[in-house]
Amino acid sequence: QVQLVESGGGLVQPGGSLRLSCAASGSIFAIGAMGWYRQAPGKQRELVAAITRGGSTSYVDSVKGRFTISRDNAKNTVYLQMNSLKPEDTAVYYCNAAPFMPNWGKGTLVTVSS
Repeated sequence: QVQLVESGGGLVQPGGSLRLSCAASGSIFAIGAMGWYRQAPGKQRELVAAITRGGSTSYVDSVKGRFTISRDNAKNTVYLQMNSLKPEDTAVYYCNAAPFMPNWGKGTLVTVSS
């Protein structure tokens, strides 16, 4: 069972940037499509960005043009570059397969606040 460890979250001011990383204990190439999800307080977890094994990407409308997902299959790592952050981006961010596997990591907290 592949373990996923997210990192890179923190407190950032509106308009700022963060880069999240997700390290997998096994082959993400074997898994296939990967995604970044987020869960804000009181809300359901949502898929915000996904990337196929070959590198095709898709985004939820609220992050299009601001977030970029990428992957390094050799390093078994998935990234999420987040620019022009807004307070409504505040959430715990998780990576997982897309569609997701049963096991989730602990996530990384992103707080956007002045």
